[in-house]
Amino acid sequence: MTTPVVPPPKKDPQKRTRVPTRPSHFRSRAALGLAAAAAEGRFMLQRCSECGTLQYPPRDACASCLSADLPWMDVSPKGKLIAGTVVRTSTNVYFRERTPWRVGTVQLEEGPSIICHVHGDVQTGEDVVLINRLDKSGQAVFLAIPQGRTANMEDDPQMRELTCDPKFRRVLITDARAPNALALAKAFAQAQASIIFIGESESWRSYPAHEELRAVPKVEILPLDVTDTGSVLELCGEIGGKTDILVNNARYVRPGGIMNRGDVIFAKDEMEVNFFGLMRLAQIFGPAMRGRGADGQNSATAWVNVLSVYAWSNMPDYGSFSASNAAALSLSQCLRAELSAGGVRVMNVFSGPTEDEWHQPLPPPKVAPEAIARSVISGLKDGLEEVFVGDVAKDLIERWRAGPKILEREMIENAGQDA
Repeated sequence: MTTPVVPPPKKDPQKRTRVPTRPSHFRSRAALGLAAAAAEGRFMLQRCSECGTLQYPPRDACASCLSADLPWMDVSPKGKLIAGTVVRTSTNVYFRERTPWRVGTVQLEEGPSIICHVHGDVQTGEDVVLINRLDKSGQAVFLAIPQGRTANMEDDPQMRELTCDPKFRRVLITDARAPNALALAKAFAQAQASIIFIGESESWRSYPAHEELRAVPKVEILPLDVTDTGSVLELCGEIGGKTDILVNNARYVRPGGIMNRGDVIFAKDEMEVNFFGLMRLAQIFGPAMRGRGADGQNSATAWVNVLSVYAWSNMPDYGSFSASNAAALSLSQCLRAELSAGGVRVMNVFSGPTEDEWHQPLPPPKVAPEAIARSVISGLKDGLEEVFVGDVAKDLIERWRAGPKILEREMIENAGQDA
């Protein structure tokens, strides 16, 4: 049975911070399909289109008939742990610092046998479920977990290492004024985050959720304006060394495309918050979080960006806002590469139109703040990189995958019809 995680003692400032290390991250191009699936928490393997043989490990040609047509498909993750062992020493520095480490072989119901990491509550001969997760190098690995829920199973050291569970971690939410700030704070409190810092700009101006935010357990409201480099620097100097999860929920949105605006004032504001705000945070908080990627039980673990799904395909009625989110999405990919050395996960949460005053002209369905908050917490607990919230976002990304150019034409034809 898993031993519950307990709140860690205060860190001794005289003790060194453990230098982040990574497990081996070298993979073939075919094997990167596993990482793409793990980014969304999907269990996928290659299945030959010619003979139907399920492939593992990933390969360029079918092991049975040599066909090169091997599409990735969702398959059943159920199987049986047929062998297991415990690694107590390793030549790899990453695993040497984390031993003992359980590994084993699982026979899938679908056929292949897979060598994987093993949850502490699983015994040899038991039925298991394989989950596909990203390790600290950003590559996909399999973890065998019990088919039924066990007590404190999320606290298993190996499972916690492969996810970003907020339990007993310190969180920074960047914008107290955002419509989703209160829901996010409540969700992190329920997830047992140890401290929830919330950035507040222009504290002299009142806003509806102010008193409710203060009433949420473990919340500390601190000055932060993502459009002001000095403000970000000052806050990082105060809490940068103890921020384990950063949630960038700051955004500026106004309806309108290009020609109907007549000027670039709103566009500048959108870029200042949605793009340059992210860049300021990354430049100032990023190095501190990257350096703490292996800082004990409560190391820095995740950076979360709350974005619009129209970052993938422009919605002309909100064309400039869509463009600023597309820029933020591209920047987040750069941030993911730079934080990977510290093992810090970058998770993008893509939402459809939200329940706020600036999306009032659009018809339902819309995304409530509580839905975004739930998705952030579940995405962190599953260690994901991409999360899509709401029917509109999930439908749009499926259409984008089917054909980006076709989706672009659909967005053009629908322009102005939803307003």
